[in-house]
Amino acid sequence: MSDLHKALGDISNIRRQMAQSTQFRGYGPATLAATGVIALLAASMQSVLLPDPANHVSAYAGIWISTAVLSAALAGVQMYTRTRRMHSGLSDEMICMAVEQFLPAVGAGVLVTIALVRFVPTVVWMLPGLWQVIFSLGIFSSCRFLPRPMIAAGAWYLLTGLVCISFGDSRALDPWTMGLAYGAGQLLVAGILFVATPEGADEN
Repeated sequence: MSDLHKALGDISNIRRQMAQSTQFRGYGPATLAATGVIALLAASMQSVLLPDPANHVSAYAGIWISTAVLSAALAGVQMYTRTRRMHSGLSDEMICMAVEQFLPAVGAGVLVTIALVRFVPTVVWMLPGLWQVIFSLGIFSSCRFLPRPMIAAGAWYLLTGLVCISFGDSRALDPWTMGLAYGAGQLLVAGILFVATPEGADEN
């Protein structure tokens, strides 16, 4: 029985090593472009419903957290089905690898949001910039199994996040600091995948 367990362990390690050396094709360009459009729609909604976000921090956070959850759910479902199609027998390993790369950034974003909203609401204007910087770190950590030009998307989010932080006040809560950053950023990601990944144009 121990020999069987050892053999199964060896097979698992081989499959994981194969996954680590394979370019991940589970992200679909059209779906990621759709998340960019969702960000632009959220910015439009904020501009109409929340003209003074600095005095309605919970509502502001609610709009953008809901947008993030919706976008993540859309991308997650599509990633699962696309990975099954693109990576076949390695799909489970590829999905786990993709999630492992981005999960620390997601966790950090959640904890930073809770800390600022709950304990230091006076500096909650920093949230858009911090979200974008943290998102850029998630992209950078994922670049090793994505097309090389994806570094440009990480650099975009890092730059926009730093610009938001440099405002130094509630101007950073303007709807378009998030809408344009994520709208353009996700369209950039989609464009890179479409051009750099042969299967990009075949997404269903």
